Amino acid sequence: MTTRRPRPAPTGAPRRPPAPPARRRPPAARPLLAVLLALSCLAIGGCAAPHRAPGPAPVRRPPDTTTTALRALVAAGAPGAASLVTRDGKFAASRFSAAGVADLRTRRPMERRDHFRAGSLTKTLVATVVLQLAAERRLSLDDSAARLLTTGHRTPPGLSRGVLAQLSPVTVHQLLDHTSGLFNYTADPALHLTGPGFAAHRYDTHTPAELLRRALRHPPGAAPGARYAYSNTNYVVLGLIVEAVTGRRYADEIRRRVLVPVGLTGTSFPGTRTALPRPHGRAYFRTGHRQVDVTDLNPSWAGAAGEMVTTLDDLNHFFAALLGGRLLPPRELAELRDERATKGVYGLGVYATRLPCGVTVWGHNGDIHGSYARTAASADGRHLVSYHVTTDTPGARPDDDAVLSAEFCPQPGPDADAGTGTANPAADTATDTATDTATGAPRATALATPVPTAPVPAAYSGTMSGAPSRAASAVRSSGWRCDSRSASTRFS
Repeated sequence: MTTRRPRPAPTGAPRRPPAPPARRRPPAARPLLAVLLALSCLAIGGCAAPHRAPGPAPVRRPPDTTTTALRALVAAGAPGAASLVTRDGKFAASRFSAAGVADLRTRRPMERRDHFRAGSLTKTLVATVVLQLAAERRLSLDDSAARLLTTGHRTPPGLSRGVLAQLSPVTVHQLLDHTSGLFNYTADPALHLTGPGFAAHRYDTHTPAELLRRALRHPPGAAPGARYAYSNTNYVVLGLIVEAVTGRRYADEIRRRVLVPVGLTGTSFPGTRTALPRPHGRAYFRTGHRQVDVTDLNPSWAGAAGEMVTTLDDLNHFFAALLGGRLLPPRELAELRDERATKGVYGLGVYATRLPCGVTVWGHNGDIHGSYARTAASADGRHLVSYHVTTDTPGARPDDDAVLSAEFCPQPGPDADAGTGTANPAADTATDTATDTATGAPRATALATPVPTAPVPAAYSGTMSGAPSRAASAVRSSGWRCDSRSASTRFS
C-alpha cells in the first residue's frame, strides 16, 4: 500500500490560512450583557416585546329579567318554562333562562337546544312565503283563493272545482289576516282534538284537503272581509295556495326561502312524523283532571296552520331576519304589520302587543297539545325574547304576559346591570330549576283564562289559538281553556 502525498496547490494560488478558533465569551459575562441590553432598550425605546394574539373579548350578556316570570308559569301549573333573550342583534350574547323541568320523570332541566312544537308560530313563516310570492308578482293579495287553487301548477288533490268554488269570494289578504269568515276546522268535535276521544285519535293522519272539506261543511261565521275571526282554516288554504303557485310542497318552499337563507337548522315540518327531533323535553296536555304525556303525536291535523317544530334560537333568528327586512322588501314588510283591516288586532301573520309600560312589540304565539311558545320583538327585530312552556294549559297566563313585560319593561333592581359571560350556550345560562311542589308536578287545578277588561271579538272554538285579542288599549295574546264538561275548547 502506498501513501499519497497531499497534492500541492497550483502555482500562483494563494494558500488559505486556517480559521482562527472561535472566541468564547466567559459564562459570567452573558447575564451581564443581557441586563445591559435590556437597560439600553428601556433608554432608547427601540426594542419591541414579542407579539401576542389578543384573547377573546368578553361578551356582555343581557341581565336575567325573565326567571321570575318563568317561575310564576311553573307555579301556575307548567312543568317547565324557558326563555331566550337577544339584545342589539347580538346572538352570541343571548341569555337563556329556565325554571322547572323538561321531564317530570327524569327531572331533566330545560335546555337551550331543546326542540318543541310551536303551533301557530308556523303561520308567520307561511305568511312570509306568501308575501315573497306577492313581491315576485306570482300572486296578488287581492287574488281569489279559488282562482289560484284552480289555475296554478298543482290543483289540490281531493278537492273538486265545486268545493273550491266556495272560496271564490275569499282573497289571499283575508286569509292572511283572518277576515275570511271561514269556519275554524279545529272546532269540529268530530276531529277529536280534545275530550275522551283524543287518546284514540292522536295518531290519525289528516290531509289538507280533508281539513278544508271539514271546514266548508260548516257555514261561514261572517261574510269575507266583514270582521276578524281567528281560524286555522285560513292557513291550511294558504299552504295549498303556496303549493299551487310554486308546484312544491309548502314546507319545501319555506325550507328553500326561509330556513336555509337564515340558517334555521333546528326548525322542521314533520308532516305525519310523530316523534320530536333530539334533544327535546316532554309535552304535557291536561284533559279534565288528568295530565297526559303527548310528546309523540301525529301533527298532520295542524298542517300549515301549526305543525312546525323549532327551537328558541331559531325563533329569535327568524323574527330578527323578518322584522329586520332580510326576508321581505319594504312594501311587503309594511303589509305584514298593517292591522287596519282588523281594527288593530292582527296583521298578516304577526300582531302587535302594547305592553303596560307603553312599549309595543311584534310577534306571534302558538300552542298545540303539550306545548306553548311565543316570540316578541322590537319593530326592527334587534331586541327579542322567545319563550316555551312544556304544556299548552298552564294554570294561568296573564293578559299582559309577564315574560314580555319583564324583558321589555325592566324594573330597577339588583339584576339591572348586565353580567359578563361567554358565547358558549352551555355557559351563557341563568337556569332556575325551582318547581311548584316538592314533586315538581303541576297543580291539578281548573284551567284559568285571561279576563278581558273590555269586549273582545267573538270566541271561536279550536286549539292552536295563537290568536291575539284587544282588551282596552292593549293587544294581548289569547289563551284557551279546555272545559272537561263539554270536551271543547274556546278562544278567550
